[in-house]
Amino acid sequence: MTAVDRLRQELHRYWGYDSFRPLQQPAMEAVLAGRDSLVVLPTGGGKSLCFQTPAVVMDGLAVVVSPLISLMKDQVDALTACGIPSACLNSSLSPGERRDIVDQLRDGSIRLLYVAPERLCSEWMLDQLQSLNVGFFAVDEAHCISAWGHDFRPEYRLLGQLRDRFPRAGMHAYTATATEQVRNDIIRQLRLRDPEVLVGSFDRPNLSYRVERRKNLLDQIREVLARHADEAGVIYCISRRQVDELTATLRAEGFKAVAYHAGLSDLARQRNQEAFLKERADIVVATVAFGMGIDKSNVRFVIHAGAPRSIENFQQESGRAGRDGLEAECCLFHGPGDFITWRKMQSDLPEEALAQANEVLRRMEQFCTGILCRHRALVEYFGQEYPAESCGACDVCLDAVATVPDSAVLAQKILSCVVRVKQQFGADHVANVLLGSREQRVLSRGHDQLSTYGLLKGARKQDVRMWIEQLVSQGLLDREGEYATLVVTDAGWSILRGESQGVRLLAGTGKAAGKKGTRATKAAADGWEGVDRDLFESLRSLRRTVAEAKGVPPFIVFGDASLRDMARRRPTTLEEFEEVHGVGTKKAGDYGDAFLRAIASHLAQVGAS
Repeated sequence: MTAVDRLRQELHRYWGYDSFRPLQQPAMEAVLAGRDSLVVLPTGGGKSLCFQTPAVVMDGLAVVVSPLISLMKDQVDALTACGIPSACLNSSLSPGERRDIVDQLRDGSIRLLYVAPERLCSEWMLDQLQSLNVGFFAVDEAHCISAWGHDFRPEYRLLGQLRDRFPRAGMHAYTATATEQVRNDIIRQLRLRDPEVLVGSFDRPNLSYRVERRKNLLDQIREVLARHADEAGVIYCISRRQVDELTATLRAEGFKAVAYHAGLSDLARQRNQEAFLKERADIVVATVAFGMGIDKSNVRFVIHAGAPRSIENFQQESGRAGRDGLEAECCLFHGPGDFITWRKMQSDLPEEALAQANEVLRRMEQFCTGILCRHRALVEYFGQEYPAESCGACDVCLDAVATVPDSAVLAQKILSCVVRVKQQFGADHVANVLLGSREQRVLSRGHDQLSTYGLLKGARKQDVRMWIEQLVSQGLLDREGEYATLVVTDAGWSILRGESQGVRLLAGTGKAAGKKGTRATKAAADGWEGVDRDLFESLRSLRRTVAEAKGVPPFIVFGDASLRDMARRRPTTLEEFEEVHGVGTKKAGDYGDAFLRAIASHLAQVGAS
């Protein structure tokens, strides 16, 4: 049996999957071959299996670096449910529990050990591991090691010393979001040797995106929640105060919502997170303090009540939705004040770091105010090409945004103004000229005498700035130099000369929205095709009951994708049950009888009706 055949066999035996996802096979082969690797796969792309599957095939211990206790626990619970002996060492364990785990490590009965970076690099832990047969190290959330990443954690820098202490062990890094700069930094910091670098597509085709200006935030949120009754979701807020106020409002309206932010006690955060994971709460309202600790696969929506500080953050946070590959919705409600808030919060950074942070924030602002396909914008930000003309899964491509009827004429006015000020000024000055401002800076340069002066008088300045950003995002304007001077590109000149009409601009503040997008994306249609929805709900209720008895989150028992496949196939024997997506040998043995009885009962009721 070849190594690939063995991997495929164990993948089916333990996890119930019949095939590899993109890049999983070469990532696993790199681990088996002892070659260092860096694997970048989107959230939900199956990164964990890239090191978990080789761990059950190879001799020796797999040591997994993980940043949060809750994330370790969920991973270990999921592995144990599949029949793979695993453990984590962290501060939540009693001395007796830690001794038991060390004894199991010494007798070789544990396949995967999860540990935080600071604990892993303690002298005691390193001494313990050096007495064992460590096959390889897997660094999860590896972007945390890079100061250029969106969630830098200094304790990750300790991991570089592993190369000296374990020169023969393989070193493998895994992350969902990493630009080329971050990838190079990960390789350098972990001292990876001639690594296999595998970068998957950053696109999440099962996610639909909607980006809107904030008008009445509560009404906008209620509209999303109405589409996701009794489904799990996350609402991100910029401030703790907003988290508390929004949570109180939602609870008063009957929603099962809990709060999560760094101002709560450890006990309160743990209690609220557990309520969300175990489906006692549907919604968690949180700051960015809530993130990597979530391994919940069936989050059906993520709402941003304010703009994140970077596209990396948005990709990571919105990526909490739809990790099971089924359809999910991501909505971002933004306003100019968000970016003012972020700039104030990062104003104390050192000069070089501040310049980097402001540029990252500018790109986020450009994403919010732009009118480019959301999937394309995200993929291209991470340096990849987006092949399709339309994603069919965002507000822009679903024609759910309101646009200026004569966008080309408006664009010509703005581009002409940039030319009239001799392409020597930034966006703020150009906006002031177009608005007919009487500011001294405009008057002293004689720009009140230009033919473009006051052309957009009566418009809101924030709208004019938004239109300028949209022209930049569409490649019609560019910024140059230290002062971000606006210049017209070749494509912009084509618009200005009337040779092209290829421009769309969002309608200004207060204008009517475009057609409301629906959830009937291709991912939604495919995900529900052939599914008996009544049976799905019955199985969902059974899953919750089984999970409560086991003391684990429901998604650890079976994911939504497995339940939908059961409700599609409606198996009647254990052999048929094992063919369901995501049902491995152990889970079939543990849960098969109960779920088969539920399916048989449903079929009997349907037949009798």
